[in-house]
Amino acid sequence: MIRDILSQTEHIDHQIASLKTELDAHSKNDSSVSRLNEEISILTSARTSLLNTCTNLTAEDKVFLARHILRPHMDDIIGALFTDFFEQKGDHLYDEDKSILGGIARYKGIPVTVVGHLKGHTAQDNIKYNFGMPRPEGYRKALRLMEQAEKFRRPIITFVDTPGAYPGKEAEEHGQGEAIAKNLAAMSRLTVPVITIVTGEGNSGGALAISIANKILMLENAVYSVLSPEGFASILWKDSSRHAEACDIMKLTASDLLDAGVADEIIPEPLGGAQADPDALYKAMDSAIETNLRQLMAYTPEQVLAQRRHKFRSIGSLENNCAQAVN
Repeated sequence: MIRDILSQTEHIDHQIASLKTELDAHSKNDSSVSRLNEEISILTSARTSLLNTCTNLTAEDKVFLARHILRPHMDDIIGALFTDFFEQKGDHLYDEDKSILGGIARYKGIPVTVVGHLKGHTAQDNIKYNFGMPRPEGYRKALRLMEQAEKFRRPIITFVDTPGAYPGKEAEEHGQGEAIAKNLAAMSRLTVPVITIVTGEGNSGGALAISIANKILMLENAVYSVLSPEGFASILWKDSSRHAEACDIMKLTASDLLDAGVADEIIPEPLGGAQADPDALYKAMDSAIETNLRQLMAYTPEQVLAQRRHKFRSIGSLENNCAQAVN
């Protein structure tokens, strides 16, 4: 459903852009101006009506939106919400991995470390960033930055948007599994606040390797799962074409994960997805980050560590499930 709606709104956007170009070519006293403004108004109303139908989305719809190529990515978010970003590159062992972006920044004047997966808005950029699938060097770079943040007492904010860690032969030879495992172990011991925001899709250990956090926030149409729906369908039914059915079974949406106690908060998105109105999304993200960061910064290092360990030990527990059912 959402795919068809966005296709229609995209067509309307092109029409509006064409009319605005034509409008700019006319003088204010031209008799055509009134007609052009009326046509633009009609098309804008039609677009709004279409987007207003983007409610009660299916899990398959949300997977589609989570993967939308125009969805804001980590570099867009850094530009909108952070200042004085200083990128740090390389794992200091082998290579630089462009699919992990990280560095030091300021958030409302507070020094923080930001790390996350990076995708592109074009096919060319996606190739450059390996479609957001990190190699071991990327995870080692992330770990280096997080250990540096621990040393200098900077809160860590991570952004998850990956189909999974890169499964290539070279990545395995360079220690992909070990790199992910070391990140999981190290993050479980951090005494600085860690906030993770799942902005698109978060699949498998490739996502988990930077999301052992005190607070896990998810955008409304983001998904977070052990693997992709296509991979799930291929393993369970030997038929990847049944991915839509898999989306429903896997319980991978933000609301599913909030109910399960994995996610702590859902950040609302504009109707039609984050790409429909990035500025509205940044405003909602800003509010969520500020609230959670202020709360966690009031904790002692011991409380930060204890809270994170309690969060992960409570996921899937009988006590937690009973509490969710009561609520």
